[in-house]
Amino acid sequence: MQVAILQYDAAWEDKSANHHRIEGMLRDADPGPGAFVLLPELCDTGFSMNLDRITGDGGRSVAWARGLAREHGWTIQLGHAEVDPEGMGRNCATIVTPGGEAFTYQKLHPMTVLGESRAYQPGRHLLVATLGPLTVAPLICYDLRFPEVFRLASVAGAELFTVGACWPVERIEHWRALLVARALEGQAFVLGANRTGTDPSLTYGGTSMIVSPRGEVLAEAGRTEECVLQATLDVADQLRFREQFPFLGDVRKELLGSVDVVRARSRTTDEASGSPPQN
Repeated sequence: MQVAILQYDAAWEDKSANHHRIEGMLRDADPGPGAFVLLPELCDTGFSMNLDRITGDGGRSVAWARGLAREHGWTIQLGHAEVDPEGMGRNCATIVTPGGEAFTYQKLHPMTVLGESRAYQPGRHLLVATLGPLTVAPLICYDLRFPEVFRLASVAGAELFTVGACWPVERIEHWRALLVARALEGQAFVLGANRTGTDPSLTYGGTSMIVSPRGEVLAEAGRTEECVLQATLDVADQLRFREQFPFLGDVRKELLGSVDVVRARSRTTDEASGSPPQN
């Protein structure tokens, strides 16, 4: 499975500028059809709490990503904001497929220290989506500090964790260590897309990463560079590793608690395998 992670300095609350930058970076990197493209948290606005400025355009972020996915044959995970009927924000990661499907996860842990919880309400479910050869669980930034969420997703079948983030430079070594830990714990691939640059409140630390189920860093960006990280995930090696060291079989599920899990399966996966589509 081919993957590509974008790391860049997001223009503050300017979707057009960010869409243009993302499109240019992908054009230059040229991931092949079928690639999974991961974008950072709130990828086309920056880490803004100004919901009236970043959500009043009728779902433009997802519509833009859908068009890009359809045109190039990519599956894209983007971070974006929505507003619920009560006027609170939803910090979302949506996966869009070349066929136009969209599967959305809402961040479970808005960060209180940064005031995020005053603007965005917490999500209520995990998303586990089968996309091509791997089953993916998207998560967002601060979720990375809560290993129980990753364990629950793993028990639900996740083989790849995709984390979009706006992670500050002051704690960037935590980011790096936690990505590797989540890969080792889940015997899973982990993709971490962090932005770089600054906004009116924070400076970000980049260090986007692709980590193998063995905890090996397959690709890593610097703290300040804008780049596209690419790698091919060896799904067969993951299966061999899990069979050789079946740690996940020793998980005591009764100790984990529970969470609602939304399961999704791309029609593209079913069409490729000859199976009937599932809802």
